[in-house]
Amino acid sequence: MPDTVQGAFTIQRLLEAMGRLGASDLHIKVGVPPNYRINGLLKAVQGPPLTAEEADHIVDPIFPEKLMARYENEGAVDFATFVGEDRFRCNIYRSGGHTNVAIRRVKSEIPTYEALRLPPIYNEIVEKTNEGMVLVCGVTGSGKSTTLAAMIEHLNKKEADNIITIEDPVEYRFSRARSIVSQREIGIDVPSYPVALRYVVRQDPDVIFIGEMRDHDTVLAAIQAAETGHLVFGSLHTADTMQSFNRILEFFPREEHGFIRSALATSMRAVCAQRLLPALPETGFGMVPATEVLLNTPIVREKIRDGYDEDIPAIINGSTSEGMRSFTYSLAELCRKEWVSVQTAMAYAPNRDALDSALKGVEVKAQSLVHRVKSSRH
Repeated sequence: MPDTVQGAFTIQRLLEAMGRLGASDLHIKVGVPPNYRINGLLKAVQGPPLTAEEADHIVDPIFPEKLMARYENEGAVDFATFVGEDRFRCNIYRSGGHTNVAIRRVKSEIPTYEALRLPPIYNEIVEKTNEGMVLVCGVTGSGKSTTLAAMIEHLNKKEADNIITIEDPVEYRFSRARSIVSQREIGIDVPSYPVALRYVVRQDPDVIFIGEMRDHDTVLAAIQAAETGHLVFGSLHTADTMQSFNRILEFFPREEHGFIRSALATSMRAVCAQRLLPALPETGFGMVPATEVLLNTPIVREKIRDGYDEDIPAIINGSTSEGMRSFTYSLAELCRKEWVSVQTAMAYAPNRDALDSALKGVEVKAQSLVHRVKSSRH
């Protein structure tokens, strides 16, 4: 259970404690003490439950006044704030007539692929792609934003590009390296994604980062930008690569699906899905990602265009030498590295039988290697 936050609960004290406790999220709700999410699990702060008055006004010191009217009208609002060196992404929403709060801590330093323990293919995707669309997908809390920040920072340090981001809200702040980076925040710099995307290609970008592809307008703008020679990064709230295509198609009427499939087949470069798993305590990692990567090879392009999405998992499984990887492959790899337990891997496995077979395959290969080594000694 987290340490007691010294003194009365204030938003500043609660946020400052997150770094010390290694908490990724803070949740505030009337009738319960504040709760932190630590290594994927919610843990209550030691202390009394929040009264209605406390819960409704605890975030007042950090709430941007310009967003108050929007909150009153819509019942929810997003913004970001700094406390010390850390940046926090805040979602304030009304529930049961009272204010609820969900705040995510975003570390001030943008991590590398190595620090995130992502496979080398992530680096290759960014370095070998100068136009087209790269999507990172996953459920809430899967680390999509951090992975995308690492990709953008990689380009910022390696290339002399004009990078424009459109985010709701801005999470990581990029400092000038080799590239020029302009970060536009919805509700502060521009009223909405459609307005921002209407003008973005006129701003001479090399790279466009769309914080969330959430509707018809954002997806269509991303596809059009990718087709006209820009490198576009975006996130989708889907569990795996297969669902990403279904989600995109859901934004369009059925009569347009053929056009969208053709456009995706041409413009898509990669889809990377990820899930965060609790690591074994002895690693000291906290959480590690299981990843699924789909690269738009000629055969994948053909399947996307012709609507044979059901063939894609088999292509991923048979293309690990090209850098593609399934969640099953990734989970088996995490077990082999002894980063996660078999029990944890099984709990997150999309297909437990397939993972069981993969783990046995690893064991058989290891035994075979030992046998060959022993044989070579005689």
